[in-house]
Amino acid sequence: MTDPLANAEPFISHLVELRNRMIRSVGAVLIIFICLVPFANELYEWFAKPLISNLPQGSSMISTEPHGPFFIPFKFAFATAFALAIPVVLYQVWAFVAPGLYKNEKRIVFPLVVSSTLLFYLGILFAYYVVFPIIFKFFIGMAPDGVTVMTDISAYMSFALKLFFAFGVAFEVPVATVLLARMGVVSTAAMARQRPYIILGAFVIGMLMTPPDIFSQIMLAIPVCLLFEVGLFFARKLERNDLNSD
Repeated sequence: MTDPLANAEPFISHLVELRNRMIRSVGAVLIIFICLVPFANELYEWFAKPLISNLPQGSSMISTEPHGPFFIPFKFAFATAFALAIPVVLYQVWAFVAPGLYKNEKRIVFPLVVSSTLLFYLGILFAYYVVFPIIFKFFIGMAPDGVTVMTDISAYMSFALKLFFAFGVAFEVPVATVLLARMGVVSTAAMARQRPYIILGAFVIGMLMTPPDIFSQIMLAIPVCLLFEVGLFFARKLERNDLNSD
């Protein structure tokens, strides 16, 4: 008769390890946040620069809540801390699942974790330096005569973070493409044949994940299409390497 306590010990040890890795992840976020707190206002000023630089002369951002000027920069500092801590969080996830992976799985998972992190950051930077200046110029330029654009700092943060997230996730397309091929869900040949539908899907995703203007939709859809081709290239390369190794 098996001892239930003996069976429970590995499960409990996994829970303890999971708790420790979660504590390290949360600790990394908090440490970075504490370091950013003294620069919260300067950080928000940088964050709002794409909008402020396109506001009409004499206009400025406003706060419709009395506590907004104090809390909003801290909220953005916390969001920035979480984004900067993503490598630590992903490493903790990797370290937790790595013992249960085969050697060939470990060989591909770690590069995918690194590449997905870099692509997420690249998506955010693309949104900030390329998309924001264009869409804010468009939005403000379309304001009717007599309407002064004065955006609330809380509304801007919510809007911009949604776009950051949308572009960060969209830039993960190469990783998703490689994973689908490696897991055998779909072959690279099948993905290549479905290219027209993927392009259509990219524009649908752009429509759903961005504001209702054609510029931001196109600027999300085009990188998704290009990144799909990048992912397809690497997935094919991995397929050929597997065939050669066999």
